[in-house]
Amino acid sequence: MFVPKFSITNKVLKNIGIVEACREVIINAPLVPAWEIKFRKEAMERTVHHGTHLEGNQLSEEEVKEVLEGGEVIARDRDIQEIINYRNVLKFIDQIQSQVGPSEYNFTLETILEIHRLTTEKILPEGSAGQFRARQVVVKNSKTGQISYTPPPAIEVSYLIEDLVDWINSDDGKEVHPIIKAGIIHYEIARIHPFTDGNGRVARSTATLILFLDKYDIRKFFSFEEYFDENPMDYYLTLQAVSNQLVLDTHERDLTPWLEYFCEGVAIELNRVKEKVQRISVDAKVKDKLGGQVMLNERQMTIMEFLHRHKSMQNKDFRKMFPDFSDDTVLRELKFLKTKGLVKKIGGTKKATYILK
Repeated sequence: MFVPKFSITNKVLKNIGIVEACREVIINAPLVPAWEIKFRKEAMERTVHHGTHLEGNQLSEEEVKEVLEGGEVIARDRDIQEIINYRNVLKFIDQIQSQVGPSEYNFTLETILEIHRLTTEKILPEGSAGQFRARQVVVKNSKTGQISYTPPPAIEVSYLIEDLVDWINSDDGKEVHPIIKAGIIHYEIARIHPFTDGNGRVARSTATLILFLDKYDIRKFFSFEEYFDENPMDYYLTLQAVSNQLVLDTHERDLTPWLEYFCEGVAIELNRVKEKVQRISVDAKVKDKLGGQVMLNERQMTIMEFLHRHKSMQNKDFRKMFPDFSDDTVLRELKFLKTKGLVKKIGGTKKATYILK
């Protein structure tokens, strides 16, 4: 049976501590529903963009958003299909999480196969999506063509994945901290390389699903793919350094360097989200004062974010913030925020300063 070998180092502990602190802030932040929707949408867009860009997709962030919104983009059919597919994978993950009740989940091999089918739909030849590879593959350096890693033989793939699934469902697996567990699962799928294509996306998607199932969805505001994509060389070299350790048994590989890297990435991403949430979240006292939550439109949310960041705003800021709208339109939004007790006006109309109340 699969038993991962790793150590809980000071670096791992430090970053798990940061994750826990950020998680508390994000979960308990008194956000209005409109912000929840906005943050989740942005996290989904970042996950899709960086998760596919990391694998060579050439679409920009703006082009990815356009595709996700049903717009037309001039690009390779494969690049566009990868974006659509990864969005469908995230929808599948949400669907699985929504079906899990208060009892403990039972993870299945079929779930991994379905994630792969959705990831590679209309990209791999018919019959290959959602199927384990039937031949030996190698991982090559894209620039030099040099082989950097040779995964296990195809005949071993199904047994290795079944071992991993058994560990996920075992008592030992369920006792591991969700962040560390997600890191272990990501590494092991990448090491086994069970498919001819799409292994990285499947590894990251499965790790995300495990976090969600372990109640670490953290309001679905995060995207650790962005951290990996910022320096992809570090990402791949850290994975390969562990996989290329000279050991007699593959289970003797020490996952600690990878887990230190993975936990640091999750901590950095959640800290970013925490800071953003803190900048724009309505103060709990204000929320109590309002007696409920307020739905804000896009312009109103922009004003609140600006005020949280800069503490105040004046008429001269209107043009920078809303170049496509008149001052009267902005003043109407400020008046609405004022009536709700969120913003306070100081001074006359022309020289007025607006601050958070």
